[in-house]
Amino acid sequence: MDPIQEAIAEIESREPGDKFSYQAIAKKHGVARMTLMRRHRGETEAYGVRNLSLHPQHEKELVRYIDTLTERRLPPTKEMIQRFASDLAGKPVSESWVDRFIRRHPNHLISAHSKGMSKLRCNADSGAKYSLYFKLLVEKIEEYNVQPSHIFNMDEKG
Repeated sequence: MDPIQEAIAEIESREPGDKFSYQAIAKKHGVARMTLMRRHRGETEAYGVRNLSLHPQHEKELVRYIDTLTERRLPPTKEMIQRFASDLAGKPVSESWVDRFIRRHPNHLISAHSKGMSKLRCNADSGAKYSLYFKLLVEKIEEYNVQPSHIFNMDEKG
């Protein structure tokens, strides 16, 4: 870890209200007292953060959002990630930025192609067949007077 980050971590690990000296902590970690003080108070950012397309905190939020979409079985495309990042940054980000972003977060973001639907499943999938199924289902529920509390999911997936 960077010495300035170690110093900030030491300050933040203290209990609220504990007294500490920026001078002593800065000396211990070999960093400038004023730099430590400004960085801890959030008055300045690490060198280079200003030049990033997306602030590190926004990157974390973007990763969490992508994780949420993926959990919902809606993984975003590179183009969608680029649009999300551009919206967060308030300026356009490049395609190469998206590639680097994906490489920076290999544990969360995996590039994969989805499999197409089989021909049999595609042929069985039609609005008319769904309508017929639900019409028959409603008829049977009414015929046998099945209460909603007695209807269960039988595929063991929730």
